[in-house]
Amino acid sequence: MNKVISLTQAIDLIKDGDVVMVGGFLGVGSPHKLIDALVAKGTKNLTLICNDSGFPEIGVGKLVVNKQFKKIIASHIGTNKETGRQMMEGETEVILTPQGTLAEQVRCACYGLGGFLTRTGVGTKVQEGKELIIRDGVEYLLEMPLHANVALIFANKADKYGNLSFHGSAQNFNSVMAGAADITIVECDEFIDGALNPDIAETPGVFVNYIVKGNA
Repeated sequence: MNKVISLTQAIDLIKDGDVVMVGGFLGVGSPHKLIDALVAKGTKNLTLICNDSGFPEIGVGKLVVNKQFKKIIASHIGTNKETGRQMMEGETEVILTPQGTLAEQVRCACYGLGGFLTRTGVGTKVQEGKELIIRDGVEYLLEMPLHANVALIFANKADKYGNLSFHGSAQNFNSVMAGAADITIVECDEFIDGALNPDIAETPGVFVNYIVKGNA
């Protein structure tokens, strides 16, 4: 199967109302060309799962400014005042989630787990609406997996099979998000028309459906 597709083909896979995961940490390791193409397409009523909502002019923040999200699930939004404004005005639902919890929820979806127990958030607003479970006298919250229709991720290198490698902190959420969506699209800096050395392939190609060459 040829996994390489164009930007236009990639963005056409995202439909109004979809749940979309986007890799990156304040724009570091984000698939910027995919994000820009999604801004241009204007797909609406999306739910975002991301570490943060970026900056107004960087990363997923551009999608926030373009009002393409109906819901945002993130660990913080402080670097994008527009996200806060939309939340306070009731224009966009924002679910703030502790960063470690968010990462583990995505990982649960990636590995087919039914959820996990954590003490993070017990006795706070994070607990609202969640099941409280007591084990050995200790209270835990049951956190459920986070799954997406489409994951948009970034890798420094991708081979034709979809195996990926990352540089430094650009790995962040990208690797785990690759297995937590129905369709995973990776934007890569360098495309290898062969196979990556398995010693550096951090994400196996079985998790990747499509590849967009970022340097094309």
